[in-house]
Amino acid sequence: MNDNCDQNNREFCFFITEEWEDERIDKALSGLIDFLSRSYIQKLLKDGQVKVNHLPVKANYRLKCEDEIRFQIPLAIEPDIVPEKIPLDILYEDEDVLVVNKPKGMVVHPAAGHCSGTLVNAVMFHCQENLSGINGIMRPGIVHRIDKDTTGSIIICKNDFSHNHIAEQLKKHSITRRYHAICYGTFLSQEGTISAPIGRHPLDRKKMAVNEKNGKSAVTHYKVLQRFHGYTYIECRLETGRTHQIRVHMASIGHPLLGDETYSGGRKSPFKLNGQCLHAKVLGFLHPRTGIYMETDAPLPEYFEHLLKVLPD
Repeated sequence: MNDNCDQNNREFCFFITEEWEDERIDKALSGLIDFLSRSYIQKLLKDGQVKVNHLPVKANYRLKCEDEIRFQIPLAIEPDIVPEKIPLDILYEDEDVLVVNKPKGMVVHPAAGHCSGTLVNAVMFHCQENLSGINGIMRPGIVHRIDKDTTGSIIICKNDFSHNHIAEQLKKHSITRRYHAICYGTFLSQEGTISAPIGRHPLDRKKMAVNEKNGKSAVTHYKVLQRFHGYTYIECRLETGRTHQIRVHMASIGHPLLGDETYSGGRKSPFKLNGQCLHAKVLGFLHPRTGIYMETDAPLPEYFEHLLKVLPD
């Protein structure tokens, strides 16, 4: 398939070659444009936004050699994000970076229909105008993220200079990221490495999965900190930072995280938990201004400490 795409103007044009002949158009486009879900593409098709040879088609249209596909993605209207006076557990701060210990249940950045109570709302109030603007108005200062129910260290960049430097370290996988987690089951080995590509789940696009065909390289190193009856307390060191990486990798070897309903394979936690037992404990990086290596260590949250006391030996 030959393409002529201008993502800045959100306009797309594809010319079909023999390899894509007889493929459904919705499936083909979702495979070619990785930032659009198949359901969103189907909506564009349903609304008549996608045209083949200048005529609108439906999602089940079978592509033919030399078909010309054209469509434009409507510009999203981004809402104003309001600063909110939300307490922050600050681990480190200077004129360039802010490292906070994110609590359980807090979303990192706003999304459609969810524009308040996020970490971004909190740091906008705390930092006022001092946040990098590289990721736009929805994600000011945000250079990486952790899941809503994962606690622990996250770095916020106060200017574009620091954002570029931290982003480059993330790209090179040189940032130290050590997580603590509680998993189901007893590990046979004291430590190990999981090297398995992660991509979208083939049947459920809201989930990630080990995906040998379409996944991106992902490496997690783990070691056992303490064994319990039916559970294991571990530390994970990330070499890469794929979405849900630790959760997917641990589930793939038969040790899903305690409390993780998404990847636990139907296991129900005997404890009252809100999501997975996962904490971003240590974050280490080269300071963007000084070049000196520094680390922050986020204390375990109360619920995590309590579990370590009540889990059966």
